[in-house]
Amino acid sequence: MIVDLLILFTKLLLILGFAFGPLVLVFYALYFLATLPFRRLERARFLLDLLEHGIKRGQSPEQTVVGLAQSRDRSLGARVHLLAAQIERGLRLGQALDKVPRLLPPALVAMLKAGEEIGDVGKVLPACRRVAGDAQSQLRGAFNYLLVVVLVMLPMVPAIYHVLSVFVIPKYLMIFGDLAGGDLLVGNTGAMMQLSGRIIAVQVVLTGLLYLLVLLYVGGPRLTAWLRWIPGNLGARIPWLLPWRRKRLLRDFSGLLAVLLDAGLPEQKALLLAAQGTGNEIFHRKAQTAVRALQSGLKLTEAIQRMDDSGEFHWRLTNAAHGPGGFRLALNGWIEALDAKAFQQEQAASQLITTGLVIMNGVSVGVLGVALISPIYEMIAIMTLW
Repeated sequence: MIVDLLILFTKLLLILGFAFGPLVLVFYALYFLATLPFRRLERARFLLDLLEHGIKRGQSPEQTVVGLAQSRDRSLGARVHLLAAQIERGLRLGQALDKVPRLLPPALVAMLKAGEEIGDVGKVLPACRRVAGDAQSQLRGAFNYLLVVVLVMLPMVPAIYHVLSVFVIPKYLMIFGDLAGGDLLVGNTGAMMQLSGRIIAVQVVLTGLLYLLVLLYVGGPRLTAWLRWIPGNLGARIPWLLPWRRKRLLRDFSGLLAVLLDAGLPEQKALLLAAQGTGNEIFHRKAQTAVRALQSGLKLTEAIQRMDDSGEFHWRLTNAAHGPGGFRLALNGWIEALDAKAFQQEQAASQLITTGLVIMNGVSVGVLGVALISPIYEMIAIMTLW
């Protein structure tokens, strides 16, 4: 009896596994992709916390990483142990991070290398935290809302329109055409269907762009680095075209530049290292243009105009150069303002895009409804003439 029950229970589990297994795998894959950026940033924040704690105890970053790895704590993750192994071979932190590329985003690696250049990694940790905290506090709600709208809601209307236009509407109009004795396609119904098709075509294009943005967000810096091989440097141009991303690039650059200048680094080297800390190729090219301007005899406050077309960074840096507290203290308020403006623009763009697509969905559905009702209206109009 017990054996029969076990066999029956096993068969039931197999049936449920075959029935719901693929669905569970699909949902797990969606969950894994949706949480991948947050896990990546959480790993970066965790390592930054460890480095800061070690620096406060008087340890170097290398000693901190090696000491943690020797504790055999599994919560650190395999990549931290790989990083410690590279350091034990005699590499510095920045060199070891290059050997473990998936541990931190390239921008954070460049910032930590800049900290090594000035001999104090602790000074660049606040700038690193701003980079690591962007998506944690600013993109979680917007990304989830966009994910629901883009992946679930938006593909439904084009699919419904395709089914109606291919299988339903022609037969529907044929029936009413026979009853009315005329071709109703040439009339309001045909015009409504064409209008609905155009609206849905625009919606499909916008949805495709949103899919691209979501893919770039999920893929992270590594996917952006792969896009550099595409002609036109798409991976660097997309962040540069988005105003909130551009403000964050300027925030990261100005914060790191202030730290490097206060540490006494030469202006040309400080510009290049700060630009590398943004992880953006376009910003790096602008920094090279500013360096050439410095080499031609211009002052830093004049050469920096090549980095910011608005001119605001120019006069901010000019005021900071004459201030008593150094560049970092003078630019701190402006850096926080850039962060706040970037957050505001990002949220506004998210709400505008999702609201606009929802409205377009409603309009396309309404036009489809009018197209379906139009033959009935024309049929009633013809019957009244009889």
